[in-house]
Amino acid sequence: MLIVHWTVFAATAPHGVDLDGRIVMLEGSTAPAIVLFFTASDCPIANRYEPETLRLEQEFGPSGVKFWWVYPNPEDTAAVIRRHQAQFPGSAHVLRDTEQSLVHAAHATVTPEAAIFIPHDGALREVYRGRIDDRYIALGQERPKAMHHELENAIAAVLAKRSVPQPGGPPVGCSIVPLGIQSQ
Repeated sequence: MLIVHWTVFAATAPHGVDLDGRIVMLEGSTAPAIVLFFTASDCPIANRYEPETLRLEQEFGPSGVKFWWVYPNPEDTAAVIRRHQAQFPGSAHVLRDTEQSLVHAAHATVTPEAAIFIPHDGALREVYRGRIDDRYIALGQERPKAMHHELENAIAAVLAKRSVPQPGGPPVGCSIVPLGIQSQ
């Protein structure tokens, strides 16, 4: 059975800010899909997923899929993200979610977590939200390798115009820090 999240953006479209402080709007894209990878500089699980997400970007980017690495936590300033990128080379498509509008649009709760949106009638529609794969069973419980590659399968389904399979379990990672709350 296909379960699809039909989040459609209206008047205040979600957006992020690039590392130079420019606002980046996602609506109006002509990409067949937009993948948001929620990550954080201080989350070891998200850091472990960066090579996999970069692999997916390299695999599906030539098909027009747009990938954005979204840093939603208030403590991830542009300087922190630049240092993080130097340590964990990844995508050049990076956004700070300074207002957490992307977090709210995707209903993301942890890093790492992914969401796929497709353009639909000038807006974006969410068709997938959840884990990248099933490598992490729970905090502190990791398989040697993933058995199911849910994000990869979902992207392939979008490109093939098939029903988008949903994740088989919840994402495991570090909680996204709500605005106004910073660690001590």
